[in-house]
Amino acid sequence: MTLRLDRASLVGIGVAGVAMAIYWLSNRFFDAMHGDFFYLADAFLNGRTWFDPTTLPPGAIGPNDVIPIDGRYYVPFAPFPAIALMPIVAITGPVTADQLESGINAGLAALDVALAWWLLARIGLKSLTDRLWLVALLGFSTQLWWVTTRGGVWHTGHLIATALTLACLIELWGSRRAWIIGLLAGAAFLSRAPIAFAVPFYALLLAGDAVWEPRRWPWRQWVGLAGGVLPSVVFFFWYNDARFGSPFESGYGLATLPEWLEARRDIGLFSLAHVPTNLDYLFAHPPMPIPEFPFLKPDGLGMSILITSPGLLYAVRAPWRDSRTWWLAGAAIAVLIPTLLYYGGGWLQYGYRYALDSIPFVWLLCGLAAVRDEAAGHGIGIGWRILIALGVVVGLGGVYWAYNLS
Repeated sequence: MTLRLDRASLVGIGVAGVAMAIYWLSNRFFDAMHGDFFYLADAFLNGRTWFDPTTLPPGAIGPNDVIPIDGRYYVPFAPFPAIALMPIVAITGPVTADQLESGINAGLAALDVALAWWLLARIGLKSLTDRLWLVALLGFSTQLWWVTTRGGVWHTGHLIATALTLACLIELWGSRRAWIIGLLAGAAFLSRAPIAFAVPFYALLLAGDAVWEPRRWPWRQWVGLAGGVLPSVVFFFWYNDARFGSPFESGYGLATLPEWLEARRDIGLFSLAHVPTNLDYLFAHPPMPIPEFPFLKPDGLGMSILITSPGLLYAVRAPWRDSRTWWLAGAAIAVLIPTLLYYGGGWLQYGYRYALDSIPFVWLLCGLAAVRDEAAGHGIGIGWRILIALGVVVGLGGVYWAYNLS
């Protein structure tokens, strides 16, 4: 069997390669000093759910966002990224893998770019120029660039969850094998918990227009989807019970925090009281003016997505008469709800990184808008391209602030 790649595939491989180089040049001098997933992967390889902090190199794990119990450290973050990193850790060991984090995260971000290119092909976008614009939107005008540059346990989870979500969407616009979508969705849930709220919308996307006709509901596909998700749900409850003696204790309420953030958590891990602040970080929060270059400075708490990713507004041109458009919009909103209720906010950040859980769905709406415009005889308009370019410039500013914001 001979593998033949067409021009579009070769361009996509080249785009992913260039993206990886940019990501690595951006993050190679930054040490987040929080490579928890590498040490958790090593623990899993040795049959443990915890690691001994005294055996780690100095500065490998920071004082916050860990759960110290009886001399052991537990990781509060969803565990699938550690599972995904187990092959690398098995080969290199956790310390070397931690030292290679900048390259590993650059590779994960480039994988996101490659999957985005593939997804645009699946939805029928033929113009390579428009694909380049949309890949630039996802890869360099969202917090994907920031989390890749900053690295650390918080951000690696985003990179892996984004890849898994894109893979779900590729399958939905491809062979539509429900059990594979379920497995991928379950792994995404074990990477970033809010993404679990997208699963009902995957079921609606599998049903298509048959959702309006109960007699045509795809019960077998829905059972396959549920069966694919089930192992991750079972693992989630087992993992919690093995660590803390309760299947319902995830560890997020036990993690060490700075005093000011702990005060917010005391209001409630999830609470309506957190919604106004998170909405401000997501939609309204501006950078601060400063007298010296670059004259604007983020405060690290958040920054409006209308500033960081204005090109996502292109989603308004998606084909809203198509039910799939509404299911994607529903998934984006549903995934965002627990984030808006959550105490954390995402600090320290450039933009609002928790929005990354929803962005693949909004970004795909942009892709469907491009397909619609292509069918009408024109591509992405100059105004939308300007917005995407402005977002990329703002994203480049994030590389600067990654090294100058604390």
